Amino acid sequence: MATKKVEKIVSPAPPHFVGDGFRVHNFIPGQGLSMDRMDPFIMLDYNSKYVFPPSKIPKGVGVHPHKGFETVTIAYKGRVEHGDSSGGGGIIGEGDVQWMSAASGVLHKEFHETEWSKTGGEFQMIQLWVNLPAKDKKLPAKYQAITNESINRFQLEDGLGEIEIIAGEYNGIKGAASTFTPINMYNLKAKKGSKTDYSFPANYNSFLLVLEGQVKINDEEIVNTDHFALFENNGESFTVEVTEDAVVFIVGGEPIGEPIAHYGPFVMNTKEELMEAFDDFNRGKFGTLK
Repeated sequence: MATKKVEKIVSPAPPHFVGDGFRVHNFIPGQGLSMDRMDPFIMLDYNSKYVFPPSKIPKGVGVHPHKGFETVTIAYKGRVEHGDSSGGGGIIGEGDVQWMSAASGVLHKEFHETEWSKTGGEFQMIQLWVNLPAKDKKLPAKYQAITNESINRFQLEDGLGEIEIIAGEYNGIKGAASTFTPINMYNLKAKKGSKTDYSFPANYNSFLLVLEGQVKINDEEIVNTDHFALFENNGESFTVEVTEDAVVFIVGGEPIGEPIAHYGPFVMNTKEELMEAFDDFNRGKFGTLK
């Protein structure tokens, strides 16, 4: 099986605030990581470790719309409280995953969880936007609230760590999330000295992000904390050796291969559909949320 080589390693862009509760580095789109190149992944915001002071009023992002795609939010440190116009909502605790399919349209809000906000502390999270095929963009909005305890794991040899399988499959172990298109999504949490093997189809757009520690890919490429590695679309197999105790987000997905028309929180296939999305939003078709 041919090796899937690293195309490039990307340093984190300068951070910026989304609302007042999320201090993020944007990897997708930007720095050569366009929506077309990363299809089906159309945005990646990474809140690297950041200490928020105590606050009586939870920080975050107020009511905003989404349509035509999915948001995958993973809390590594801290807690996030969210709600939407379809009546969904809840708390994303440390290690939990919220997989929201906005599809035909939803209003959403997300803040630091109320009690966590009162004490503040170290905060770290990822939000990845996953595009939907045209045929699925008009489906009702839905949630998958995936607790850390419900995520299946592959245990590494010699007690050196584990791989959490969020979506797809690893070594015969299936992920907790259901997806509209084929996606593999893992968290590698491992100690120095571990070495793991992966196999994604050559055409999958694939990447990893190091949240903690340092890793070496294919015995060649060193990737440091808060850095992103993009793989080429040649070959299938690659290895990740942990050179410093690490947490690594590893993702690969089959491209949808459809036109992308994007503006703000709407991701459709044509400009006409974008205009329709704005019209639906302005007419209140996404519901109400306070």
